[in-house]
Amino acid sequence: MATKRLYRSRKGQIFGVCQGIADWRDLPVDTLRVIVALAILVTGVFPGLVIYGLLGLLLPLEPGYGTTYGDDYEKERRRERTYGRTTTTKEDLRSTFESLKRKVEGMEEEIFDKERDWDQRFHEDVR
Repeated sequence: MATKRLYRSRKGQIFGVCQGIADWRDLPVDTLRVIVALAILVTGVFPGLVIYGLLGLLLPLEPGYGTTYGDDYEKERRRERTYGRTTTTKEDLRSTFESLKRKVEGMEEEIFDKERDWDQRFHEDVR
C-alpha cells in the first residue's frame, strides 16, 4: 500500500531516502537502491551524492513510529492493543529489581575475583 506523502523512512539504510520512495510508490526497495546507485554513477559520483544528500536533508522524516515518546512507548502501545491493558504491580517491580540486583552482584563478584587473582599473582612475583 503506497503512502500519500513522500517521507524519509525510519527503516532505511542511508538517510531512509530509497526506503521512503519505495514506500511512497509501493516499489521494491532493493531494485530502487540499484537504480539510484546506477544513477549516481552515471551522473557522476559527486553530483549524484549531493542530490541524494539534499533529498536526505529536505524530505521530512516519517511521522508516527517512535516520534513522541521513543520506541519503548510505541512497543508498549502495540502490546496493549494486542494483549489488552498490561499493568505492572509492586510485586512485579520488586521481583524484577531483585533479579537485576542478583545479576549485578554476580558480575561484581566475578570482577572482584579477577582483581584478587591478579593481585595475588602480582604479589607472588614481587616476593
